[in-house]
Amino acid sequence: MKLDVVSVGTCNMDFILKVPQFVELDGEMYIEEVKKIPGGSALNFAIKTSLNGLNSGIISKIGNDYHGEIILDKLSKRGIETSRIEKIDDSSGMAFISVDGSGKRSIYSFMGANEKLNLSKDDLEYIKSAEMIYLGGTYWEVAYAAARHSNKLCFAPGALLSTFGLDKLEPVLANTDILFLNEKEVKILTGLELSKGIDLLIENGIPLVVITLGDKGSILHNKREIIKCPAKIVPVIDTTGAGDAFAAGFISQWFKKKSLNSCLKFATSSAAECIGKLGGI
Repeated sequence: MKLDVVSVGTCNMDFILKVPQFVELDGEMYIEEVKKIPGGSALNFAIKTSLNGLNSGIISKIGNDYHGEIILDKLSKRGIETSRIEKIDDSSGMAFISVDGSGKRSIYSFMGANEKLNLSKDDLEYIKSAEMIYLGGTYWEVAYAAARHSNKLCFAPGALLSTFGLDKLEPVLANTDILFLNEKEVKILTGLELSKGIDLLIENGIPLVVITLGDKGSILHNKREIIKCPAKIVPVIDTTGAGDAFAAGFISQWFKKKSLNSCLKFATSSAAECIGKLGGI
């Protein structure tokens, strides 16, 4: 079976703590609810695209531990192709996420096995066999190798990779077909405010730039048009995985050859659904 899309990046076990408010230094706060659920950008995207009807695969590393078993079981049960998930003698990645009553988050991440992710020859062949690659937050070396071998590339660098700037990321951006950023990341990546930053990205040859703007909605730019989509007004419970849900929604419609406007609307609905509950999946 030919894969539509392969996500490359992190798989974690997320521990989500619903709290009334964030604790101050040396303070203490009770927890209203605890949810333990697989997460990470690659896992979230793979599961969402699979649920939206795409043949999805994933490249990641997990620990040879109890959490790794839970992660692998969740992926397999959701129909994800997992032959390039590698178990190693390390702890699986973990994220400890406090979420307050307004949906704001505080995150502590333990990379664990994710830190050992590199792309082998077999991984690169797997990438070549897929129609599209999705790169979420990962290491520059991984992004660079994946970009060189992908047929089509969706890139969501996140805040960390965006700090490398346009020059350092040029080898990846030069191969990017769809770039996903939020408003803050545009400024981090380009050094410019939103409008001028987007213009610079288009001038640098990126065919399609899609920006999420939180409660202000989203905006899409290419050389021919600008499309805006308002946000769906929903109660915000937890924004964990909302960016991955947005990208997965957009790509699933893109594969179905829907209009860019339809892709943006579906992506917005997918993100709205995600923020209405605890956890990214």
